[in-house]
This record gives sequence, C-alpha cells and structure tokens, in this order.
Amino acid sequence: MNSTRPRLRTTVPTALLAAAALLALSACSTSHDTDGSAPAGSSGETVDVRIPDPGNSGILALGKKDGSLDKALGKVGARVRWTGSAGPFAPAAQAMNAGQLDIATGSITSGITSLSQRPGFKFFTAVDPDAKGEGILVRDGSGIESVADLVGRKVAVNQGGTGEYLLLKALAKEKIPADKVERVHLRPDQTAAVFNAGQVDAWAVWATYAVAEIGSGKAHFLADGEAIGSDNYSLNAVRTGFAEQHPAVVKALYDYLHTASAKEKKDPAAYLNVFTDVGPTAVTGKAKEVQTEITAESGTVDPIGPEDIARFESVAAFYAEQQVTKEKVDIAAHLLDVEKLT
Repeated sequence: MNSTRPRLRTTVPTALLAAAALLALSACSTSHDTDGSAPAGSSGETVDVRIPDPGNSGILALGKKDGSLDKALGKVGARVRWTGSAGPFAPAAQAMNAGQLDIATGSITSGITSLSQRPGFKFFTAVDPDAKGEGILVRDGSGIESVADLVGRKVAVNQGGTGEYLLLKALAKEKIPADKVERVHLRPDQTAAVFNAGQVDAWAVWATYAVAEIGSGKAHFLADGEAIGSDNYSLNAVRTGFAEQHPAVVKALYDYLHTASAKEKKDPAAYLNVFTDVGPTAVTGKAKEVQTEITAESGTVDPIGPEDIARFESVAAFYAEQQVTKEKVDIAAHLLDVEKLT
C-alpha cells in the first residue's frame, strides 16, 4: 500500500491467542475421507458454502467464472452456492445471524455495529485499510476545499458503517465537533442520484461506489483514507456454526482468497468485467483506470494479526466515544485464527 503509515500486519501462527473459545472452534473438525482431503458430514455429503453472488468484478467473480473456487473447495469436500448479491455488510450479518448465509465481506466499521447486537458470525481475514479508494467525495466546482468547509453542510453516510466512520474520523482529526456537520443517513446504493442532484454537499464512501463518481470526471476525494488516517479494514466473516462444523472448508477458502488477492494486486485488470464489459455492471473508461490504480495499491487477504486487532480495538473505542455504539464492542471475542483451522 502506498501510504506513509507502515504496514503493521504480523502473520504468525500464534497471531490470535485471545480466547479458549477460539481454540475450541479451531479444534472442531468434520469427518474426512481416507486421503484426509475431503471433510464432509458423517454420510460424506458435499458441503454447500453460501456466499453472496460477487457480480462482475473481483476475485470471487473470476473464481466463479473459471471454476477455480469450486475446484479449491472441492479438495475439502465443499462447493459454493451463490445466493443473493453482494452489498452492505449489515444485511449480510443479519442473514448469517439467521442461518441463511455462511460467508460475507464487510468493513470493520460496519462489523462493529453488527457485533453490537447478537452476532452469529466471526471474522477470519483482514485486508489493510484502503488508503486511496475510500474517502469523502465532493463534486468538482463545489467550493469545498477542506474538511473545515463541511461545517454547516450535508454529508451522505451509511449509518454505522464506513461512511459514518470516515466522516467522523475526518472531523475528529480537524477537531471539528461532529454536530457541526449534518449527517444524512442513506443506503450507499441509493446515494449517487442524491449526491449528483446536489441534495447533499458531500458523500463519505468507499471504492465500490466512489470509482464511478471519480471516473465520471465530476467528483473527487476531498480527503481519502490516507489523509483521514483510516483504520477501516475490509474483513471476511463466517457464520459461527459453519466454522464450528467445517473448519477445513473455512481454511481452504482463506487459502484461495489469499492467493487470488495477491494475483489481483499484480494484474488488477484481469479481475474487472469478468462476465461482461458492457452494461451497468461493467467498469469502463476513466473509472476502469481509477479502479485498476486503487487495486494495485490495495492490500491482500491475510490472517488477522495482533497489530490488526489493536487497530480494530481503536475503531471500537472511537465508535463508542462518538456514540455510534452504546459501549465499546469486544472485537477479540469475535475473531478466528484461520491459520489454526484444520
């Protein structure tokens, strides 16, 4: 990552020593075939892993298209069952809590607010904060040239998630009271029209939605993740019951994601427009250049190390301080050491 802040990740086997619960979870296993490669139930059936459909870009999209993900999971007796579509983490967390989904991707910020309820999931991977792909968007020519210029204005954020975190973090860094800026709580997939119509003055958002706006040539980041000092990791979560029953499947999925994310970082364009290069899901023109640059500078999918946990804890403390959550959420109790899963 191109950032002035040092990369802190430590990927040692003893990264998470946190709790006996984690050790118990990682010790759980399912029965294996005689070659030790295929965990399955007592009847040897194939395990379905329910994952939101990845759409047209990214490592899961390519893994779906070329069959490489199912091939990797097949070695441990599993296969993917694509369900729904990828989107904000909050509804995915609810689906995991309800036993309707097994794997989901989200940010530590939306993860914290979801953990403040009654979570039925744990996080098992981390990707370093996105220094260049997240931030506070403003329209070109808006006259907003600094975070201080947001005082008295409206900023769109997704409540309790990345957007709200980025705005509050930027204001805190400039010692601007949060109540000096009006937060407009909107779903990110409904915000672009509102932003472009001038109904809000800025939009705190991440790459999934920011790339199209920047690529349009009509908007830019007032402050990106690096300038804000973001600790907003991207994480993969697994339904707790699934991890208890199929730890080897979770480990195999991690191995696939780790390897594929390193390949994506080296050749970002190969992971764009996987199924189609036309239509609303395609990334084209300047937006494609923007996305390629962001991905090339992004982190890889790695185990969660002790330094990562410290930064998670700082986000949890910040959310409690800003009254986004009623109290500081205990992050360590909801983490898995993926390297210990067998």
